[in-house]
Amino acid sequence: MADYSQQIIRHFTATGYVVINESILLHWHSKVKAFLPPGGHIELNEDPVAALHREIAEETGLETVIIPYGPPIDISYPQQLCPPITIMVEDIDDPHTGYHQHIDMIYFCRGPKTLRSLKKGWFLVTQHQLINNEAMTNSLGQITTIPDDVRLLGLRAINLARNN
Repeated sequence: MADYSQQIIRHFTATGYVVINESILLHWHSKVKAFLPPGGHIELNEDPVAALHREIAEETGLETVIIPYGPPIDISYPQQLCPPITIMVEDIDDPHTGYHQHIDMIYFCRGPKTLRSLKKGWFLVTQHQLINNEAMTNSLGQITTIPDDVRLLGLRAINLARNN
């Protein structure tokens, strides 16, 4: 039985695995110390899909489209939002705000077909790199691997984009 005497602070977040030409977009997150896709906190009165698109645009400068996992229910009301692929509960140990959790709604998105350039700090990571769990150099010059959840979700996003 769960012990509810200790309240855990939880924040709702939305994350997007952006697929561009069978690669995904990742950056080195200096606070988390890991390669991660774009995403962030859902603001008060903001729905997860709006937060997702806002965060991706703010962080990468790109406009994306959610890749649907299945068809919506055939109804005219109420409005339906595209559901996330999964929802993950992530432990966050922030030196400024302390321990809390993110309830993270994970979406797969399609980016533009062609890119002129990427914002500084962003990388296109290929399917081959993800399959082979290749290490990457972070912004500090350190060589590190991509976390398994990010790698596996990235591969799944590429596969869904290919078949959708």
